[in-house]
Amino acid sequence: MTALFWLAVTVAIYAASKLLYRRWPKVYLTPLVVTPAILIAALAYAGVPYGSYDAGAGWLSDLVEPATIALAVTLYKHTDALKRNIRAIVWGVGCGAVAAIVTSAGLARLMGLTTDIVDSLAPRSATTPIAVSVSGAIGGLPTITAVATMITGLTGMVLGPLVVRWFGIRSPAARGILFGTSAHSAGISKAFEYDAEAGSVAGIAMLCTAFVTLCAAPWLMMGFRP
Repeated sequence: MTALFWLAVTVAIYAASKLLYRRWPKVYLTPLVVTPAILIAALAYAGVPYGSYDAGAGWLSDLVEPATIALAVTLYKHTDALKRNIRAIVWGVGCGAVAAIVTSAGLARLMGLTTDIVDSLAPRSATTPIAVSVSGAIGGLPTITAVATMITGLTGMVLGPLVVRWFGIRSPAARGILFGTSAHSAGISKAFEYDAEAGSVAGIAMLCTAFVTLCAAPWLMMGFRP
């Protein structure tokens, strides 16, 4: 009963925050920020352990995969735009994904963090399922990786619009590459707020970033071993 209750609470909070965001589209009111904050506060106040919460609401995380696959419908509608920008997508995503791994690991190493933490932070720019898998494969801590990935998505979603405005980025493809590479699923949501083409490119960018991270991270991390 408790598990089902918190499942209903999660859905209700998300629905309410979605309505709030539509009424006042401010970055700090986005459901990806409001929903976790309210849930954490509610669980802490009620003294409910995470295990009890996860027993009912945990399956919501499994919906990420079919939701990602559902992006194929939008991608199909913008196939021509994707073909026109394929080079920009490949080069932009490839360089962005490699840079994310190198800078994350490099900064972590400069800060004197332990090897397992460095390995945990390296794949943070990939979508969560891939990032967690890569982290476990190279010796990282999946839990830390999941948190770092979430923070990366939220940060990219918050700072992305500022970058678009400061640099006057008007191309839907460029916006999509920016958000999809730097903020994965959170970035896709933000890109769709600009237009459907930007969101479609962001979806492709997210998938390509995950693929590059999966292939390159184990090799690149060898250079950061003490």
